[in-house]
Amino acid sequence: MKLQKLVYYAQAWSLVWDERPIFKEPIEAWANGPVVPALFKAHQGEFTVTKEPKGDISKLDGDARDTINAVLRTYGDKSANWLSALTHREAPWADARRGLSDGVRGNSVISHGAMADYYGNL
Repeated sequence: MKLQKLVYYAQAWSLVWDERPIFKEPIEAWANGPVVPALFKAHQGEFTVTKEPKGDISKLDGDARDTINAVLRTYGDKSANWLSALTHREAPWADARRGLSDGVRGNSVISHGAMADYYGNL
């Protein structure tokens, strides 16, 4: 769960700081917070993720690396539950889940526009 939230914040801050997404896969508003379904499927059942078989740091430019490092400095020491609770208090996830009760499954996409608007105004 922590990896999902860190990936979400990397995408959000890249949209604000770099004015572009770091990755193309959609982020959905699941019950426990934002989730990239493709990443979830790749690591389903793993408690600890030690490597990303599709990850290739050489494909990231300097801005993307700087953004990821800033996200890790800011959020990296937080627990998965803390990060999940934070996303639940923020508009992009909450707005994408509008009409769904707590704990109910949902898969609405959190748009890049919603993320850029919200985090860009902080």
